[in-house]
Amino acid sequence: MGIGIEISSEMIEAFCRRNHIRSFSFFGSVLRRDFGADSDVDVLVEFEGSYCPDLLEIVRMENALTEMFGRRADLVERESVVASKNYIRRRRILESAETVYVA
Repeated sequence: MGIGIEISSEMIEAFCRRNHIRSFSFFGSVLRRDFGADSDVDVLVEFEGSYCPDLLEIVRMENALTEMFGRRADLVERESVVASKNYIRRRRILESAETVYVA
């Protein structure tokens, strides 16, 4: 499985360090053959320890990722996926996620 965008591991690591991210993974169409010019990039993150960003911080992170990738990015917290009652979505995301950074 490959990632449909080019981004350096150094850029991802710097982003994660700045934003207290313990793990950073891609999921969704960015990992599939149907990833196209109008596709967004889905990112799954786990934050360090007790760090809990507010909504404005999440939006700021999404905007920073959008700028890094040159296309819209959606940031999803792993904790919210694990806690989701939608087991189909939960399984699809967790089983397909490709981790590219772990602190």
